[in-house]
Amino acid sequence: MSTAMVEVRSVHKSFGSLEVLRGVDLDVRAGEVTVVLGPSGSGKSTLLRTINHLEKVDSGWITVDGTLVGYRRSGDKLYELREREVLKQRTQIGFVFQNFNLFPHLTVLDNVVEAPVAALKRPRKAAVAAAEKLLARVGLSDKADAYPKQLSGGQQQRVAIARALALEPKLLLFDEPTSALDPELVGEVLDVIKDLAASGTTMIVVTHEIGFAREVADTVVFMDEGAIVEQGPPAEVLDAPRHERTRAFLSKVL
Repeated sequence: MSTAMVEVRSVHKSFGSLEVLRGVDLDVRAGEVTVVLGPSGSGKSTLLRTINHLEKVDSGWITVDGTLVGYRRSGDKLYELREREVLKQRTQIGFVFQNFNLFPHLTVLDNVVEAPVAALKRPRKAAVAAAEKLLARVGLSDKADAYPKQLSGGQQQRVAIARALALEPKLLLFDEPTSALDPELVGEVLDVIKDLAASGTTMIVVTHEIGFAREVADTVVFMDEGAIVEQGPPAEVLDAPRHERTRAFLSKVL
């Protein structure tokens, strides 16, 4: 049995004639942080979206905590799950998007309470108590009754993180969580993610923040043209990359 929380095996994905993922293999161990780097168009975001079945794979398979994502196996064949079953799986895989994706008509508190009540059928009183703790954890207790439009981008992204945590997922996926933020707001979001890393949350983070990768990642993955070119501890990949493509990329961003 694998010790990996996430297993990605031979995953291919194309959009029309454009091959976006070319046989990706990746393991992520429980409690570890994997940071995915690479140029725009390298397949980073698509890889994340296949892990919670927002994108269907063309071939290959993905498991989270030993369970196939989006499919069931019968003999040698995979059959796609019904949407209801996929949605149930997604409650175990938190996703923090680039552009927050908060409900504008709901308060901060209700944004965090919504999924546990709707998806997990939790009593509202218990969900509210849990949401208040999560807002405290991300430093936003005083914004519970505010609406998203009243918040800065960094505050909105911290609400989005609290909302993802409200489902108590086994895995958190971050798709460039700071790229839509003004530079002075990036730190407050990265600090929350660092706190999650210190508490042992299993995470895959697509980002361009090299300093964050060096400080927080257990494994750094460098992708280019739909494939993983290089992966390993930050000290190896960032400070002594073996592959010329990795060296060229880092020379432009460091």
